[in-house]
Amino acid sequence: MMIRVFAAVAGLAFAAPAFAQSADSRLTFTFETGARTGAVLVALYDSEAAYEGDVPTRLARVDVAAGQRAAVFERLAAGAYGMKAFHDVNDDGEMNVNPFGMPTEPYAFSNNAVGNMGPAKWDRARFEVSGATAQTIRIR
Repeated sequence: MMIRVFAAVAGLAFAAPAFAQSADSRLTFTFETGARTGAVLVALYDSEAAYEGDVPTRLARVDVAAGQRAAVFERLAAGAYGMKAFHDVNDDGEMNVNPFGMPTEPYAFSNNAVGNMGPAKWDRARFEVSGATAQTIRIR
């Protein structure tokens, strides 16, 4: 569940993983947000199984209140990735939901993919990283 993964983001140190990496693969997500408070919490996935099971490869926190707008992931292995993010507008470290479990804070997926009654599926959010890669994501 996306909420569980993001709840852990606030206290994490974002060290590079120990597996082999390409020195020139850099991924940048620039976020367009409606509010200038809180933070965007970002989870990056390196396979469909990881994406669907909410087992991120990397995590990032973009401090919107401090003027940050981008999450950068360095030294990624070339291949397919997907991203889930939400704007923690009130900066409480979790994705707030209504009594029915529907998010009350803005969220987004790579490729600006849209889900149907849940997160966007891997085939819509999937993209390739090879060298420098960038996406502008609109949080809605």
